[in-house]
Amino acid sequence: MKFKTLMIIKAIVCLGFGPLLLFFPGPLLNLLGTSFGPGAALTAREYGAALIGNLLLTWLARNAEDSIARRAIIWNLFVYDAIALLFTLKIQLSGGLNLLGWGIVFVYLFFTIGFGYFAFKQSHQS
Repeated sequence: MKFKTLMIIKAIVCLGFGPLLLFFPGPLLNLLGTSFGPGAALTAREYGAALIGNLLLTWLARNAEDSIARRAIIWNLFVYDAIALLFTLKIQLSGGLNLLGWGIVFVYLFFTIGFGYFAFKQSHQS
């Protein structure tokens, strides 16, 4: 897969979930089988804001040529997705989300592998 393609896919995923978490966190969390309250609303909306930031980063940097900045973006997204994968998997395995939670786990797995490929590929070339 090309870097640009991975960045566009990430931008589309962020576009799909960022606004939902900002403006409709309750219905989305209920769909995933988890409770919703003031603490969850704050966390969900902050996460929605982070996804909007990722959306802008991935869309605006999709055509970035190989550079220090592009490598920093790749490593940032790799670490972000890897941490999210680990904690989402932990929550899923503990029963914190319903069956739809596995979809989130697989999305993070996809991006962890994708950005990990570019992170380690470029690390060895430098």
